[in-house]
Parts: sequence; structure tokens; C-alpha cells
Amino acid sequence: MNTVIENKVNYSEEILKLKEQLNAVILAHYYQESEIQDLADFVGDSLDLSRRAKETNADVIVFAGVHFMAETAKILNPNKLVLLPDLEAGCSLADSCPAPMFKAFRELHPDHIAITYINCSAAVKGLSDIICTSSNAEKLVNQIPKDQKIIFAPDRNLGKYLIKKTGRDMLLWDGSCIVHETFSQKKIIKLMLEYPDALLIAHPECEEIILSKAAFIGSTSMLLKFVKENPAKSFIVATEPGILHQMEKTAPDKILIPAPPEKNCNCNECPYMKLNTMEKLYLCMKNKTPQINLDSELIKKALTPIEKMLEMS
Repeated sequence: MNTVIENKVNYSEEILKLKEQLNAVILAHYYQESEIQDLADFVGDSLDLSRRAKETNADVIVFAGVHFMAETAKILNPNKLVLLPDLEAGCSLADSCPAPMFKAFRELHPDHIAITYINCSAAVKGLSDIICTSSNAEKLVNQIPKDQKIIFAPDRNLGKYLIKKTGRDMLLWDGSCIVHETFSQKKIIKLMLEYPDALLIAHPECEEIILSKAAFIGSTSMLLKFVKENPAKSFIVATEPGILHQMEKTAPDKILIPAPPEKNCNCNECPYMKLNTMEKLYLCMKNKTPQINLDSELIKKALTPIEKMLEMS
């Protein structure tokens, strides 16, 4: 009787070997699975990862995130090899703002400048004046002269939050994130009654009804910092639950409760972020594919508003 011995790949070991061989850096977003986060050189939100991509001396950038993030790394490093474990790892928010429609929208409002959330395609970045992230959006809006009209795209929830925070009357693109619109107000209120000492903290991409009940609103990195520094012992976290892994590492004594979605499903998990796996990370580094390739003219156009963001931040 013949027995087949299956050679199991130790992905962690092999990825670390390939990283050395390629002189690669692995960047991972907070919403990646915990094994990928633990293996990455840097884990962060969109702003921090943009800075890391710009500063790296590596020859290869492996982006464990979604498509627009890897595109941003390529825009900042046009001569480097940028790999994404799964090309299908897109973004519902980016998809809600197709470049041809955004171009037409801008042409209807020529007296407006466009501040565009980084969760958009390279083509939309190329049509924008300033890129922002949830970490720096308020700071950037406050630097725009009061008499200058502003388009804010593509996230309407973040836009509404910024209008409230800054007092600016901005024209909003009607886009949203499927994950941050899934949280159930009714279930969150039930949790708040069940855990009266827990603070509700939320990402500004959440709907206004959720934000109105939050003790703190901030980007993923700001939520992480808040949990670490706030004396409260328990938190209800209204954002993609991938961030809980870093929260548990930085504040192991805290009780963390993920905000539940409306339906009985894993809808509060980003299906695009979760397309990246350890196996796909290993294979993309082994085969040097899928690669992110962008037209040089588009890179030039998209780089200007990103550099404007980094300069203003």
C-alpha cells in the first residue's frame, strides 16, 4: 500500500525567507487576518502605510491590504515592484466612485476643489486636488480657505461627520463602505445596556446614527490609541473587527466587544480584506505576481494630490 506524504508549507518561515531574498517590505492594514499582521514589517491605517511606502528602502513592496492601497504604494514608488496577494481584493467604497462619473461630477462644479478620501482608485486620485485619510481629513479641510468651495468624495458618512466637525458646507459624493454601514443601532444599544461601563468607539465611515452614540470617533489608528490610553476597561468597537487583534496586543487588560451587524452574519468583516491569506501572500512573493502596474502619466497625476496630503499632514 502506497502512502502519500503531504509536504505542508510553513508559510511564516517561507515568507520570511522570501522577504530576505527579495529585499522586500511587507505592509499590512489593521483589517488583515491576525497571522498576516504578526508577520508584517509594518501594520497601520492608510495614512501610516502611505508614509511607510514612501519611506521604504526595500526593492519590493508587498501590500497585504486592498487594491487602492497597493496602487498608492506604486504611485509613491513607480520604479519598485509592488505585489498584492489577491488582485480581487478591492473596496466597496472605491467601487462606488467610478472615475468617468467623478470626472463628469467635477466638470459640473468647476469652482470646487476636490478633497478625496484615499479609499478610491488611482484614476480618481488623478482627478483630485488633495487626498485625505480618516486620520487627517479634518486637519486638511481646516486648512482650506473659507471662501473656497469643496467637493468631498467618495464617503458620504465621513463627509457628513467632517461637515459637523468643521462647519464647512461641502458638496458630498454619495458613496459608502459596506462594512461600516452594516452595524445595527438596535443591537449596539442592547450591548450598551448589557455593558453599561463600556465605551462605544466608532470609525467615521459609520452612519450618523451610530456616530451620535459614540464616546469617541476616529480612524483605526486613533481608535487603537484611544483604547490603549483611556482608563475605561471595556469598549464596544464599531469598525472592521481586524483591528481587535492589535488592540488585544497593545491593551491586553481591556475587554473588547465587536459591534454587531444588522443581520446574523459576518457582514462587519470586510470580504475584500479577507481575500488575502497566508498562502496567497507566500505565492505572490514566490511568483512575484500579481503585480500592480500603472500608466506613467496616471502616476504623475495621482502623485500630486497624495504629496499635497503628506505635505499638509
